Amino acid sequence: MLACRSFLRVVRVVASFRHLHKYNSFHILSAPNVRNTATPIYRLCSMKPPEDLIDVSTFEKACDETLESLTEYFEQIVEEVDNLKSADVAYSSGVLTVNLGPDYGTYVINRQSPNRQIWLSSPVSGPKRYDFVVKDNCWVYKHDGKTLHKLLQDEIARIVKIDVNFANCSYGKLSNTS
Repeated sequence: MLACRSFLRVVRVVASFRHLHKYNSFHILSAPNVRNTATPIYRLCSMKPPEDLIDVSTFEKACDETLESLTEYFEQIVEEVDNLKSADVAYSSGVLTVNLGPDYGTYVINRQSPNRQIWLSSPVSGPKRYDFVVKDNCWVYKHDGKTLHKLLQDEIARIVKIDVNFANCSYGKLSNTS
């Protein structure tokens, strides 16, 4: 009975939380009326906010520049390559869609502002989520350490069968340590 009361007390406290903020892959809850302010839980316990979370203005700038430069480069590639006659490149509202035709599939690269990430959907390697690493000035998939531009370099070069250089695009490092 005591365990049940304790559980119900915890449920009531959690239910009274007004705000849920997402930071990368975990959530930080804000508790209302703690010292008359909405205090994030990580301040009430030993949890710390993610240190690698970039500020909104840096994210927006890096994201805009990255997507615009990738759009321009993909348009250039599509114009130069003979085997992509039915290809189409479109960029709107933070979503870059690169349809390389029925033989090669469609790449979708888009901003995810709440997570401060760029998401990639690749017909070759599948979905990936890229975080901006400020110290390296590039977008990195944390599961394999590969940059967005390196993955595009490898996959697109195999499709178009010409030399491509995504390192020339904004934030276009082919390695996150260079």
